[in-house]
Amino acid sequence: MSLLHVDRRSLRFRLFLWLGGVAFIAVAITWLLHGILLRELARDFLGDRLRQEAHYTLQRLHQEQSQVKPWLDSASLTSQMFHHLYVLRLDDTVSTSHPGWLSTLAPYLEGVDDTLLEVRRQERHLLLYREVFTLEDGTSGTLLIGEDFAEVEAGLTTLHWWVGGIAGLVLLLLITLNLVAVNAGLSPLARLQRQLDELREGYRERLRLDTPSELDGLVGQLNRFMDEQEKRLQRSRVAVANLSHALKTPLAAVTQVLRGSRPIDGERRLKLLARLEDMQAQLDAELRSSRIAGPYAGQLTCIRQEAERLIEMFATLHPDKRFHLDGPQDDRATVSVERQDFTEMLGIVLDNAGKWAQRDVHCRLSVTTTLKLVIEDDGPGVARADLAQLGRRGLRLDEGRPGHGLGLSILRQLVEQYGGHVTFAAAVAGGLAVTIVLPTAAARTNSSSGSG
Repeated sequence: MSLLHVDRRSLRFRLFLWLGGVAFIAVAITWLLHGILLRELARDFLGDRLRQEAHYTLQRLHQEQSQVKPWLDSASLTSQMFHHLYVLRLDDTVSTSHPGWLSTLAPYLEGVDDTLLEVRRQERHLLLYREVFTLEDGTSGTLLIGEDFAEVEAGLTTLHWWVGGIAGLVLLLLITLNLVAVNAGLSPLARLQRQLDELREGYRERLRLDTPSELDGLVGQLNRFMDEQEKRLQRSRVAVANLSHALKTPLAAVTQVLRGSRPIDGERRLKLLARLEDMQAQLDAELRSSRIAGPYAGQLTCIRQEAERLIEMFATLHPDKRFHLDGPQDDRATVSVERQDFTEMLGIVLDNAGKWAQRDVHCRLSVTTTLKLVIEDDGPGVARADLAQLGRRGLRLDEGRPGHGLGLSILRQLVEQYGGHVTFAAAVAGGLAVTIVLPTAAARTNSSSGSG
C-alpha cells in the first residue's frame, strides 16, 4: 500500500492523523512556552541588574550626603556613574539623564513602593526600576533607573524564530517517525489479511500468526468460527451419509414391492407402512441433527419463556399428565444457547417424560455459571444397568412404546456441541431423572482461553 494514498476510513490514516496532530500541538505549545519563558527570563535578569545598580547608587548617595547637590546636576561627573537612564528626585528637585523622557516618567516618581515597571512610548519599550528612600537628614527621594528593552526583545524574537525553525524540523522528524511506527504497528493486520486470503483460497487451514497480544482474541475467535463451520459441514456430510445408508435398503424393498405383480395384502401393507415410518423417522432425525447451530451462533434464549411454551404444548399432547416448571421467575433471563437448540434439547426430554410418566413431570431450570435443566417423571424408570446405554443411537429399551430410539442420541449430540454433559439417574418418584448441564458463554470463553 502506498504511503501517499489517503483513505480517510483507514486505521492507518486515523492513527497518523492523531499522532501527527498530537506532535504538532506538543511542539507548538513548547515553542510558545519557550518564547514566554525566554522573555520573562530576560526581564528578570535585566530587572535584577537595575535593582543592583539602584542599590549601589543609593549606597553612595548615603555615603556622600554632604555632596548631594552634584548628584542633581545631570552634567556632572557624579551623575555619569549611571550606566542607564535615570531620574532622581530629592524632595522637590528632580534631575534626569534623558530630559526627553522626564514628562513620561514623572508620574512614576509618585509611587511609594520599590518595583520593576515597563514603560512604552511610541516604539520605545523601557524597563524601569523604582526605589523610594529617605536620607539620614530626612530628605526623601525616589530613584528611577531604566534600560531600553526593545533591543533585547528584538534579539529574543530573532532567537525565538530560530528555535521555531528547529522545532519545525523536529516536528517533521516526529511525523516521519510516527508514519514509520504506524506502518510497523499495523503490519500484523496486513499479515492477517494475507493469511485470510490464503485460507479462502485453500492454501491454509488455520490462522497461525505471531500476533500482538491485542489480536489474540480476534485470531482465536476466527479459528473457533472456522472450527464451528467445519463441524457443521462434517455433521451435514455425516447426516447425508447416514441417511443414504439408512434409506437405501428400505427404499429398494419398497420399490421392489410396488413394482412386483404380487398383490399387497394387509400384512404386507403394514410392513410397508412400518418401513416408511422408519424412513420418515430417520429423515427427521438427520434433519434435526443438521439443524444444530452450536454455541457460537451468537443468539440468546429466554429460557423461562421457551420452557413455558414447550410445557404448554406437551401438556396439550399429554392431557392426562401434569407438567410442573420451577426456575427463574424473570421472563427476561437469557442464556447464550441458540433458541432452536434449546427447545430441541428440552423438547426431547419432555416428550420422553410425557410418554413414560404416570402422572407428574417436573422441570427445574437454574442458571449460575452453568445452565442446568433437570427433568423428572414418576414413570417406571430405567434399570440401573441400562442407564449408561441411554442416548446410544437406535437403542430402544421398551418396544411397546412408540419411538425409534433417536431422540436421546440427538440430545447427546446437542449437549456435546455446547461442551456440556447429560446424565441419567433414577428419579425420587421412581421414574427417570435427566440432568443437562451446559456452560454459559463466559465459562466457555474462560475454558477456551485456558486451553489456548
